[in-house]
Formats: sequence, structure tokens, C-alpha cells
Amino acid sequence: MTTRNPMNRRHFINSLASASLFLPGVLHELLAQSSSSEPANPLAAKEPMFPAKAKRVIFLCMSGGASHVDTFDPKPKLIADSGKPYKGDFLSAPRWEFKRYAKCDTQASSLFPHVGAMMDDICVIRSMKNDFPNHVQANMGLHGGSVVQARPSMGSWVSYGLGTVNQNLPSFMVLAPEMPYGGTMPWDANFLPACHQGVHVGSDGEPIPNMLRTDLADVQDKELGLISFFNQKHEAARGGDSTLAARIKSFETAHGMQTQAPEAFDLTKETDATLALYGLERGSTKGFAWQCLMARRLAERGVRFIELIDIGSNQLINWDAHADMQTHVPLAKNVDQPIAALLKDLKSRGMFDETLVVWSTEFGRRPGDTNPKAKGRTHHSDCYTSWMAGGGIKGGITYGESDEYGYQIVKDQVHVHDLHATMLHQLGIDHKKLTYRYAGRDYRLTDVSGRVVNEIIA
Repeated sequence: MTTRNPMNRRHFINSLASASLFLPGVLHELLAQSSSSEPANPLAAKEPMFPAKAKRVIFLCMSGGASHVDTFDPKPKLIADSGKPYKGDFLSAPRWEFKRYAKCDTQASSLFPHVGAMMDDICVIRSMKNDFPNHVQANMGLHGGSVVQARPSMGSWVSYGLGTVNQNLPSFMVLAPEMPYGGTMPWDANFLPACHQGVHVGSDGEPIPNMLRTDLADVQDKELGLISFFNQKHEAARGGDSTLAARIKSFETAHGMQTQAPEAFDLTKETDATLALYGLERGSTKGFAWQCLMARRLAERGVRFIELIDIGSNQLINWDAHADMQTHVPLAKNVDQPIAALLKDLKSRGMFDETLVVWSTEFGRRPGDTNPKAKGRTHHSDCYTSWMAGGGIKGGITYGESDEYGYQIVKDQVHVHDLHATMLHQLGIDHKKLTYRYAGRDYRLTDVSGRVVNEIIA
């Protein structure tokens, strides 16, 4: 288990003492306290509740609602009956051909040929359900388990449950070029201690603001050592308040990031072959290719939960294809090769089996429309598709079924609570026991429901 000592407290004190920056009384107190046990570290690595099959999660979020019947849930009957009336709608065929790209029987549309070729390693869940067909509420449900009110995000829950194996990097990081639906909600810790909040990483200029040191390192270290002393003295006088401990740890992590994050985000040592695998031009920090390669690098360096959000909340350019399904084409092109590359890269480095990769969107899209000439599709939360790979999940299979047109689930429903329960289970966490007391109630990610989908676990 990692101990809390990211800045070597005694070293700082001795450095400050040698510089005659302390009065004798203060120096005596500092040295005495530095010999005692350090306060509890809220981000210390914790053992899982039971043997885990995954050490980390990479969550791939397609913002806006990708169409299940145009991507990973083929519907021959929908093609055959396209244009016919059905329960107040006129059925609308998928715009792209489905076929097998791998050895297994799982089909994908021509939007995802690269991911389709990886289906032998993927479990496609064709029976996903969310509770609300509006973007913000559905995004709340997907990330925090409630469509009624904002709750701690799943990444924050994982950080709270397991801590971090690298005290110099956050346990939870989110790579998103734009703000998603709900703003910062997908990485908000809400009522959990603040140190479990996700760190948002952009793609323009400096990925993390103020990441690079601006002062001389030795001067900054001395300043931070003194600040740390007074912070911890303030905390001790208040009975080890957990909120203060979390805030202090956040500052320490920020300092650690200045030493390790620049190296993590430096792609200059990546080979030309690796960049070509992801489809990333050398020097570029744009697009999902950069996000996927960074996910692998952060996973290597001990980040526990990494989320990639491919686009923001602008419905004209995200997966919200109300006006025209053809908007799926550039979006799929942006993510298809990088996602397949991420899976291949993890496998080649021996990380695939211990990394749970989850692909999802907040809901699907309706297989028909009241307008027989509609080019797009509207929201549909009653049935959509997600997939999982690695981290002890069976590959080369599908789970659950929707009806012949893709409107309703007819077999093995997987609610977002079930998805969360299964993710936590692969990390060695019992979703019913991972709780936090707030406002007189024990909260959990899966609220009062959720089941582990054991059928897809290897």
C-alpha cells in the first residue's frame, strides 16, 4: 500500500532550517511532528473487497446518443419493413450494412470496421436501458446512477473505493475536448471527499492548466513544505476532519502532477508504428486518437479510472442525429480506428486482461419516426447498445436482445445500475457495500438496485 509522503516532509523542514527561515520554536515543533505518524491519506491504495479481475477502467463515452440499430444491433426485419407503419411510427432502415469482421458471429455496421475486427475480444450488450430520454438526465444516470439528481460520478466512486496506486497522479482523469451534457457532472465527486473528483484534461495548448512549474523547483518545494506543515496542523486541531484531509491531499496531488504529468503527456518517445496504429500525426493533440493513446499511457502510470468523452453537447456535431443520420459518419471515423488501436495496444503490452474497457452512450435512437421522410432519429432510452472488453469479460459474445425492430428489450435487460454493478465487481468491489453516509442516508452508485451480469464474466 502506498504511504502518504509525496513531498518528503523532513527533507523540506531540514532545507528550510538550513536556510534560517524558521524561528527556533517553530523549527522544534516541525521536527517533532515530522517524526510522528502522518495523517491518514484519503487516496491511499486500498485492497479490493475480493480478488479483482481488473485493476482499472477506461470508459469510452459517445456523447449525444449513438444509434444502436446503425452500429452494433443489426435488424434485418427493420430493413425489410422500412417505410411501413408501426405503432404510430414509420420504420426506418439502418443506413449502413452489417457484417462480420472477426471470427465470432458478432456483426457490426460499416461505420465501425476497425472495432468490428476486434469483436473476438468484445462482449456487445444489446439490451441496455436508461431511465430518461433527455441528454442531461440520461448522462446523469449513465455517470452517477440517478436521473433525478446529480450524484457522485462512477469514477469518483472507484477512486473512493480503491484509492490510487500513484500518489503523483489523480486516481480519476477525464479527457474531453469540450464540455459534455451536464457540464462537469460526469467527473464531479458531489458529496464524496473532494480528492476523488476527476481531473478534466483538455486538448488545446496545455492539457492541464498550470501543469508546468513556473518557479525554481527547490524554492517551490520549500514553500510547499511549509504550507503542508501549517495545513496539517490546522487539520489536527479539528479532529482530522475528512474534508480538510481531502483538500490537503488535492494540493499534494497537484504538486505531484507537476513532476509526473508532463512526462505522461509527452508523446515524443512513442514510436512511429504506435502513432500509425492509432492514426495520430506526430505532434497532434487533436481527436480521439490522442485521447486513446493518452488513456493507455495514463493506465500504465497507475490512474485508476480514465474516461474519454469524444465530443461535447453541441447536437449539431455530436451523436444526437435528429436532423440527419449521416452525421454519424465523421463521428465514427474519429473514434473507430483509435478504439481498436487501444484494445490492440493494451493486448500487446499485457494490460488487456487487467483493464476493463467500456464503450457506451447515454441512450440509443428510435428505429422509426412519425415523419416517413425523416432523415434522422430521435432519442430512445428504452433499448440501446453498449459493449465491454478486457478486465475479465468474455469476448466474442453478445448479451441481451431487442425486438425485431430494436424498440424494446425482449431478453436479459441490463440497466445502467447493472452496468455499474458489473464494472465495480470486476474491480473487486461489492456495489452493495460501497457506500457513503450523507444527509442521514447511506448512498451508493447503484442506488437501491443493480445486479452483476455474471453471464458475461469469464
